Amino acid sequence: QVQLVESGGGSVQAGGSLRLSCAASGYTYRSNCMAWFRQAPGKEREGVAFIYIVGGNTYYADSVKGRFTISQDNAKSTVYLQMNSLKPEDTAMYYCAASKEWCSVVQGISADWGYWGQGTQVTVSS
Repeated sequence: QVQLVESGGGSVQAGGSLRLSCAASGYTYRSNCMAWFRQAPGKEREGVAFIYIVGGNTYYADSVKGRFTISQDNAKSTVYLQMNSLKPEDTAMYYCAASKEWCSVVQGISADWGYWGQGTQVTVSS
């Protein structure tokens, strides 16, 4: 059974930093792609950072480029999201996702995001 467990969310003032973690178990970690999505109340879910595990390719949404960094620790089957210079508009529930059958690194990173974590809340105050 595939499990993705996020941690590291919390409350921070604008300009601060947080690091989210996503630990994968029961998953063929090395073969696929993983990503962080977020969803704020009343808004659509947004993909913010993506990583291709084998090649290390990364891709970011324009809204977080230069502030967020996605990385991996293959030994721990864990993906991280380092978030710096946080803004109030970054406030959202953040979800880790993993590809199920395929992922593509052509024109960014896309995949069938078939596995999801339970989410971790990030709140940024002004």
